[in-house]
Amino acid sequence: MTFKSPYPDIAIPEVPVVDFILENASRFSAKPALVDATTDRSLTFAELTDAVNRTAAGLAARGFQKGDVFAIHALNCPEYAIAFLGVARLGGICTMVSPLFNEAELTTQLKDSGANYLLTDPQLSDTALAAARAVNISEVFALGEVDGATSFRSLLDNSGKVPSVEIDPRSDIVALPYSSGTTGLPKGVMLTHYNLVAMLSQMETVDVLRSQDTTICVVPCYHLYGLHIVIDLALRTGATAVTLRQFDLEKFLRALEKYKVNVVPVVPPIVLALSGSPLVERFDLSRLEALHCGAAPLSPEVANACSERLGVRISYGYGMTELSSLSHLSYRNAEKHKPGSTGYCVPNTVCKIIDLESKNDLKPGEKGEVCVRGPQVMKGYLGQPEATAEIIDSEGWLHT
Repeated sequence: MTFKSPYPDIAIPEVPVVDFILENASRFSAKPALVDATTDRSLTFAELTDAVNRTAAGLAARGFQKGDVFAIHALNCPEYAIAFLGVARLGGICTMVSPLFNEAELTTQLKDSGANYLLTDPQLSDTALAAARAVNISEVFALGEVDGATSFRSLLDNSGKVPSVEIDPRSDIVALPYSSGTTGLPKGVMLTHYNLVAMLSQMETVDVLRSQDTTICVVPCYHLYGLHIVIDLALRTGATAVTLRQFDLEKFLRALEKYKVNVVPVVPPIVLALSGSPLVERFDLSRLEALHCGAAPLSPEVANACSERLGVRISYGYGMTELSSLSHLSYRNAEKHKPGSTGYCVPNTVCKIIDLESKNDLKPGEKGEVCVRGPQVMKGYLGQPEATAEIIDSEGWLHT
């Protein structure tokens, strides 16, 4: 039995992802697009667009070309989005790396991804520089002053004239996050411009975020959840996104209060903290309207406790990196939600449940493997056709 989205299919533009994300930026030119909760620094949509173009022009002047791989090894900050969009503007590929990686782990991903350039934080720079030397990175950029690295800010010192680059949205890769998939070691997940545009189009249709909203990116940007589902969606819709370098409950609560955040993407441990910590009582969270929870299972008991305490609704999402990164969501306008359910297929998406052994479709109430088909399914694993064939079958079903 195949399950379809309750929403009708939508048209997905075949355009470069940066053009799609910043399509509405001129309408919100004076409005804050990104806010750094650590420094209170903000960029308007006009300033963000200019920074993206200057970054792209600066990289091009240093020899960056279409297809080059740019690794981002940093904590959450506005420059994370600027770097990603600047690279994408040139037809480049971003691979996002966990800031918790040690030298060996970082070296492995840089080597496997074929990274040519690397962006890092000053507090992570020792690890970054050592790994860069091991794989002969062309140039290391730092979000500050670091010996042996170029200041990322120096990329902005140009006219902002970006060279013309021909991009094929269907085939050109723009993001290369790493995932273990269903088995084995982490693999590079090849996501095209079309994959990422499809995901944003699907999210827009289900009304996850609106232009009048303020959201916060506390989930890490090296996950697509943080970079794409939170920040890119906010920039596409005209919402304001506040970035928090890493999760600390008190700093998180202070940011929610200070910036009047009303839509909060979270993971289950944060929901648990919000449901029980006495710290919550010290802050005015009256602007909160919704928590969106994903990345791991959340028990209905914890969800209900948090929802009742804060007076907010909690919605759910399900997916994986290979799905750009969602296939299912509970919707803003749904009247009833089954407790603990991840919701319905997003538009243009179908799923089925199959028996692991026979691969036959199962009936309602039977347990098996979720399979998904839609425009957000990855192109494949980098350099691993066998692993790709194991997870995406000949009919285009991705096996989760």
